[in-house]
Amino acid sequence: MTATTPIQDIEMEFDNGAFNATAFAADALASVKSLAAVIDHTLLKPDANREQIENLCNEALRYRFACAMVNPVWASRAVSALSGSGVPVGAVIGFPLGASLLSTLCQEATALIRLGVRELDMVLPVGLLKSGSYDLAENAVHTVACLAHSHGVPIKVILETSLLTMAEKLRASEIAIQAGADFIKTSTGFAASGANPTDVALMRGVAGSRCGIKAAGGIRTLAAVKALLEAGANRIGASASVEILRELDPELR
Repeated sequence: MTATTPIQDIEMEFDNGAFNATAFAADALASVKSLAAVIDHTLLKPDANREQIENLCNEALRYRFACAMVNPVWASRAVSALSGSGVPVGAVIGFPLGASLLSTLCQEATALIRLGVRELDMVLPVGLLKSGSYDLAENAVHTVACLAHSHGVPIKVILETSLLTMAEKLRASEIAIQAGADFIKTSTGFAASGANPTDVALMRGVAGSRCGIKAAGGIRTLAAVKALLEAGANRIGASASVEILRELDPELR
């Protein structure tokens, strides 16, 4: 019998079904409308102001992005701007460090849901993961996921892949999925690097068809989006969303 490495053992253990990335990418890239529908239109800069948030919401409404993703301080304004439009508002919690108390995460999630936020992106407790405290990391995600799901709100769990070894990426993916993540997500956009096709393919290999994969962090071109979708992503987080759509259709206004 051929010997396997610990990482190969993990990959074999986490082989859970198929996701047709090629077909999904082709469908998503078929039109501006279909591409917009898989992009979270995002503005998470700490210096983002009211005018920029209102512009984000206007663009989310105009192009029908998957959601408008904002920091908690702007959630109420975004919800008001998009009320009745069918375009949901998403917000981040435990962001960007993944170092919040569990009670803080729950309070944030509860407050945002009450404001009308319909999608939550949380950062996996990275330090707990790297300390080998897998049960604590999983409990944090599970607790927030249960809270969110009780209100019909999906949860996307950010792994911050640039801070993790390959084995940690595999372990983090499985922890988040077992804890109830609807999506596992590559990056906050605040670390040394963001999304890349290699990490997305690795995460999809763990997830199979059990959950979605969101690629985020430094995605600025249509070519980057195509590569990430073909690697297995089915949601993209980007602030350059409109520019990406215009690459697909230069006539777009």
